Amino acid sequence: MSGTHLDPEMLSRAGLALDINALVATITLSRPETRNAQTPSTWMALRAIGADLDPAVRVVVIRGEGESFSSGLDRRMLTPEGIEDGEQSLLQLLEMPDGELAETIAAYQEGFTWLRRKDIVSVAEVQGHAMGAGFQLALACDLRVLADDAVLSMREPLLGLVPDLTGTKPLVDLVGYSRALEICGTARMIQADEAREIGLATAVVPRDELTAAVHDLVSALTAPLYGAVSETKALLQSAAVLDLEDQRRVEREAQVRRFRELAELMGD
Repeated sequence: MSGTHLDPEMLSRAGLALDINALVATITLSRPETRNAQTPSTWMALRAIGADLDPAVRVVVIRGEGESFSSGLDRRMLTPEGIEDGEQSLLQLLEMPDGELAETIAAYQEGFTWLRRKDIVSVAEVQGHAMGAGFQLALACDLRVLADDAVLSMREPLLGLVPDLTGTKPLVDLVGYSRALEICGTARMIQADEAREIGLATAVVPRDELTAAVHDLVSALTAPLYGAVSETKALLQSAAVLDLEDQRRVEREAQVRRFRELAELMGD
């Protein structure tokens, strides 16, 4: 079954396809002719998907059609001509007052932040290039399964920009400050094997096994009683910011909720 109340034409214009099958939503970046380059419409459509997501969905998979996951920002945004179909160009963004520009970027960011919600687990299925905004989209997901041909890079500094699609925090969380600074400051390429070594990749598999590996992971994630998975995700997120006493408290509170739900299920 395809998406909920979202306009398929709007998704198509944004270069996205959405399929929902029971507990799993699959979002496909579907501009293979541009290596799935992203535009503001892509980010706003991702935001709309998150806002309208079927509450029954438990796992969200982000994937790219064709040879690459995503080459990042559509470079036509940087040209005077911009992009057709009413897309904003960089020059149009630069004409905005500071406050309006910041609000516009905040809306773009919402296309990424919902993937960290505790009621879902998000998985990036990454092959080929994941550059700039593509790298940040993979970082927005909880888990990243990489094909052995995957190449990651934070390209924004080469354009005189910063990573602003919420990629900086997960990058630091995963690899630490010094390594994150080196990755962003040099904008270098990270091959799949290195991504696994430094903690960016949950798993690396041969390219022809990528889809099957993600399917197996999704099946495993949807097998347990899902409330336990979402509560555990929330606990792991809080562990990074709470001290031990507060973390002990939220663990207890979560376990009480689990006992109560299990009691209700057994009563049924």
